[in-house]
Amino acid sequence: MTTPIPGIEDAQTLAQAIVDTIHEPLVVLDARFRVLLASRAFYATFQVDPAQTVGRLLYDLGDGQWNIPALRLLLETIIPEHTAMDGFEVDHDFPGLGRRTMLLNARMVVYDTSPNTTILLAFTDITARRVIEREKADLLERTEELLRQKQILLQEMQHRVANSLQIIASILLIKARAVTSEETRDHLKDAHQRVLSVAEVQSHLHASGGLDRIAVGSYLTKLCDSLGASMIADIQPIDIRVIADDGMIGSDKAVSIGLIVTELVINAIKYAFPEPLADAHVEVRYESAGEAWSLVVSDNGVGKADIAAPATGGGLGTAIVEALVRQLDAHIEVASRPGMTVTIRHGDV
Repeated sequence: MTTPIPGIEDAQTLAQAIVDTIHEPLVVLDARFRVLLASRAFYATFQVDPAQTVGRLLYDLGDGQWNIPALRLLLETIIPEHTAMDGFEVDHDFPGLGRRTMLLNARMVVYDTSPNTTILLAFTDITARRVIEREKADLLERTEELLRQKQILLQEMQHRVANSLQIIASILLIKARAVTSEETRDHLKDAHQRVLSVAEVQSHLHASGGLDRIAVGSYLTKLCDSLGASMIADIQPIDIRVIADDGMIGSDKAVSIGLIVTELVINAIKYAFPEPLADAHVEVRYESAGEAWSLVVSDNGVGKADIAAPATGGGLGTAIVEALVRQLDAHIEVASRPGMTVTIRHGDV
């Protein structure tokens, strides 16, 4: 038993049924761009009457409102050359809809048994998508502008902080030269070095572009170079060596570590070498493993008979180091072999 071949009317009924099952607006055009079929979604979306649609030139629908230059380009130029086009975007005031952004997908159908051709034209409304994309783009642009303004304010703040620290350091140095008490002069010079240390930290963070994490090695090298240049006298040259891995540390912790190194290095320069020594040196070593790290500041000076005594000679320096070590959730060890070695550890390295 053979299946009967559907007649022309049956084929048209089948075609209309297929077209109507498509949720998006769809029209079928002949080679002269006259409407052969239109889906229910097309009539509902564009609010047109079937009686005023089928058989009419697409461009004449809606009193000529479909005579869209972009649509003519698609149908008359692109489709004849390529037979298909996907995602052709059209922004237009569509009849019954208002301003809409549509993606047009078109296919030219060529038949084996007929010289005629038809064109399938489907519409996808992406107006809401484009509105969201524009809103995202606007939000991104505003965010970038706010970040740019924040960066400008941050740079201005860093500049002012650096200037303020330099002024404070200069005032302390002037006062140190003016006082007659040797003890007061030493305290003022120590305060001067601490301010310079904070200024060096701020300068390095500024040079790092305000990054959340900075390289410890280059940071400690710059800091120790600054301390050596301002503290070491010609009568007793002292080599300050920095040995550090490629570890990174948060900028907040960098301040604390920098102040610890400042206190310990100043203490070594002041007390480790009461007599000239040919190979006098202070070594700052930093090692890290994940979140764990160790900081070792050692010298080859005279050391300390009572290693249980404060590593920084007591007083303000000791209090500063102990407070910073607690802040870093670390612990401190002091040894003399001879010379002085102060080890600060956070975690197991």
